[in-house]
Amino acid sequence: MTNERPRRLSTADERRETVLSTAIGAFASRGYFGTTTTEVGKAAGISQAYVYRLFPNKETLFVAVVEHCFTRVRASLEHGTAAASSSAPEAVLAAMGDAYAKLISDNDLMLVQLHAQAAAVSEPAIRDAVRAGYARLVEYVRGASGGDERQVQEFFATGMLCHLLVSMGADEVDAPWTRTLTAGITHY
Repeated sequence: MTNERPRRLSTADERRETVLSTAIGAFASRGYFGTTTTEVGKAAGISQAYVYRLFPNKETLFVAVVEHCFTRVRASLEHGTAAASSSAPEAVLAAMGDAYAKLISDNDLMLVQLHAQAAAVSEPAIRDAVRAGYARLVEYVRGASGGDERQVQEFFATGMLCHLLVSMGADEVDAPWTRTLTAGITHY
């Protein structure tokens, strides 16, 4: 008699989550247009055919990845809200910004966001997912922070600047222009 446990098969939902988390890395590396479902399947340890059983096409898979990333962003903003030193809009927005800066130190998530924004230009389903994701985030930030229109806009503008700075490795360049752009911006 052995102490081996019976082999437990993954459910479709578990496989779906595995494919999503694996696809983040694949899409971060090569973007929507440069990544194949074969590559995603191989990275997830499943066949391309099984990827298609979980997601009918690459566009649906990428949209699911984008939505997954927005969910992670929302969770980080909620964590920041909970950690705020006071309920003043400035304090809440600063805590949210800090939580978001920590989140995008995971370059894969940030790169998927950048690739999604680029693909949204020509792919309507991706554009819709990006719009919907930002709509939910803006409304969350507005409600949770109590900030006015200008404060909420500046919060998102600073987030976009963070993407730019991280994506081009601005912290690796000591020059007047990088000091201007990075002043007051925290990165992890």
